[in-house]
Amino acid sequence: MAENRGYIQRCAMLYGAYLGVFWIVGAVFFPLGLTNPFLFLLFIGFVLCGPFIAYRYVRTYRNVVCYGSISFSHAWVFTVLMYMFAALLAAAAHYIYFRFIDQGYIINTYSRLVEDFFAQDVAMVGMDAYKGQMEMALDQLSMLTPIEITMQLFSNNVFWGILLAIPTALFVMRKRPTGSTSGMNME
Repeated sequence: MAENRGYIQRCAMLYGAYLGVFWIVGAVFFPLGLTNPFLFLLFIGFVLCGPFIAYRYVRTYRNVVCYGSISFSHAWVFTVLMYMFAALLAAAAHYIYFRFIDQGYIINTYSRLVEDFFAQDVAMVGMDAYKGQMEMALDQLSMLTPIEITMQLFSNNVFWGILLAIPTALFVMRKRPTGSTSGMNME
């Protein structure tokens, strides 16, 4: 397995690029989903499918590069690197979106949704304090620069990637069968 450790960065970059493209496609549905519930459901679907796709990539790495066996630490490091590379690619797309495309669309849509909610008579019973808090939070969010939003999203993706790497590595790890020295074990 020592000879396969040289491939860890190269494969993590490749599978991280695939995962990053998947995240970018999913992220397209977030701003569109603020006004269309079906598109928001698609965004949620992309978010929930991400860890399963990452699992498939790590399992493919185990079977093809590591000949069917991988330790927990090796699988964890590979998964963390894969999530980090995916987060880097997604961060580039996030920056482009928030710097050149968004122009306040998400904040304005949230503000409009809050105003519509509090314009209803049903929502007014004891909700004035919450309305003030939500408006203050939206004001704080509107003051963030595109790079600050991008760095927040990047660190969030890396944090969750590190956490999700633990169960992924636990499910993917497999010891080499005793007596075998090489050969592929494809599932």
